Amino acid sequence: MEYVNFGFVGSLVLLVLLFLWAAIKILREYERAVVFTLGRFTGVRGPGLIILIPFVQQIVRTDLRTIVLDVPTQDVISKDNVSVEVNAVVYFRIVDPESAIIQVENFAQATSELAQTTLRSVLGKHELDEMLSERDKLNEDLQEILDKNTDAWGIKVANVEIKHVDIDESMVRAIARQAEAERERRAKVINAEGEHQAAARLLDAARVLSEAPEAMQLRYLSTLNVLANEQNSSTIVFPFPIGLGDWLAGRKNEGPTDAEARST
Repeated sequence: MEYVNFGFVGSLVLLVLLFLWAAIKILREYERAVVFTLGRFTGVRGPGLIILIPFVQQIVRTDLRTIVLDVPTQDVISKDNVSVEVNAVVYFRIVDPESAIIQVENFAQATSELAQTTLRSVLGKHELDEMLSERDKLNEDLQEILDKNTDAWGIKVANVEIKHVDIDESMVRAIARQAEAERERRAKVINAEGEHQAAARLLDAARVLSEAPEAMQLRYLSTLNVLANEQNSSTIVFPFPIGLGDWLAGRKNEGPTDAEARST
């Protein structure tokens, strides 16, 4: 009769299970495994089921999904010497797992630090008005610089968005006064342009009326019609022919005639 050593069999089964647990890895669709064999890089595997040699091969998992990085608030001095507080958000992802693991110790921290310094250096070259009105251009500049500098780390910066530009309260009041002065300037310019155009149109009208004296009489009649429709009893209108005024002015310049001089 044979006796089965259940302790030995149980130990053997346990070792097999431990071996399989260490050898078989399952990676999700968005994960990749950077494999090291005896400390040397031997490839990138995944997704799905991968088999490793236990205690000889090790893996480092990487996530290929887009990472949202909140850049802490930075104190920035603009080109026109205005102190502002700016924060932003960076969207990036790993496109080369090998470089992201081998070339940099902590790609997330490195990207965060680079984003902070780039944010200060880029915004410091622009004036406050540009920060407030040209955010799209600044976002593109930041994204281009970050993407270029993180390319060696296997990082692709997809987008950079400036979230807030906080200004001191005193500067807010100064900007409000500046905006009010700018609106007043535009109002005065528009009013002056209106006066200039009105004067030009009046000059054109006077030239047209001077070419046809009958047109002035028609203008008189039109004005009388308007006044009559207003039914204003306190208004009395005396039409005065323009020709009579010219004749009187001419008589004044010519002086008295010979007959008038003899009678006096």
